[in-house]
Amino acid sequence: MSKDNRIRIGITHGDINGIGYEVIIKALNDPRINEQFTLIVYGSSKVASYHKKMLNAPDFNFNLIKKADAANPKRANIINISEEEIKIDLGKSTDVAGQYSLLALEKAIIDLKQNEIDALVTAPINKKNIQSTGFNFPGHTEYLAERFETKDVLMLMTSENVRIGVITGHTALRNVHELVTEELILKKINILNDSLIKDFAIRRPKIALLGLNPHAGDQGIIGDEEEKIIIPAIKKANEKGILAFGPYPADGFFGSSNYLKFDGILAMYHDQGLIPFKTLCFEKGINFTAGLPFVRTSPGHGTAYDIAGQNLASADSMREAIYMAFDICKNRMEYKELTANPLKKTVFHAEEDNA
Repeated sequence: MSKDNRIRIGITHGDINGIGYEVIIKALNDPRINEQFTLIVYGSSKVASYHKKMLNAPDFNFNLIKKADAANPKRANIINISEEEIKIDLGKSTDVAGQYSLLALEKAIIDLKQNEIDALVTAPINKKNIQSTGFNFPGHTEYLAERFETKDVLMLMTSENVRIGVITGHTALRNVHELVTEELILKKINILNDSLIKDFAIRRPKIALLGLNPHAGDQGIIGDEEEKIIIPAIKKANEKGILAFGPYPADGFFGSSNYLKFDGILAMYHDQGLIPFKTLCFEKGINFTAGLPFVRTSPGHGTAYDIAGQNLASADSMREAIYMAFDICKNRMEYKELTANPLKKTVFHAEEDNA
């Protein structure tokens, strides 16, 4: 946190050939966004200028700084990750774009580890062109977990009313049934429950788990993973006082609006959770990595090469990702203060009892 006690949020520019700069500039081109926190983009002022011209936004300008502690709290700040000329090929996946996606991440991670910034918002990368000796991961989630030596994390897609985590994350569908174990499910339940309490300020969260098989296995008729793996994991979570329920058939669960009755949902694999999430919340959906020692959010969309440079991208998801990073930082600080102060904790529980 800065000297004036403002939360500092870093934003990595992502793939320079996609819509990253477009949604960043659109989100930051509202002076109200600087009222509560300080924003610092890790990118290139030259690339930003190129995209600004494409967007016809002459009144928007970045404040160029060399270090995060020099950020102007009333401006959108940018730190140059390189002084070199960077070739831009809008709508195309290039090695150059992958190289500078990674460089922005590396610079931001240094500042995170030195407490120069408090949270990180990552603009979309291309998971193919970023692959290199420094990045051999299926996505941001796994890369950040490795860099911060955090074994247990959870990719959590969030919006105002929906939070969906995935048990197996970025993995091929053919591997899912081998990866779904009682131990892994219980770990993810614990991470989600802990995050809902500390990050989202939900004191007694209710968690739903989806089945792996159609109809949640139909009591073993269409697969027995529910009976042998998922239900035992739920029972162990219940024994620890966690309000976990299920497994529910995924199709009926979302079709009947059951998802609105829970604070968090765990899907067994990527598309089982992300297809309904993006159908319901695509414009404002956010990717949050639960379990990291710092706050990381990201827009719920990708590089969108097909509309890059056309001024068609919505900044809603980027804007929401920034505000959610701020809210989670505040919630973590309040939780830490609450648990460190027995008197406040007592008052809080008394209020709960009288509710």
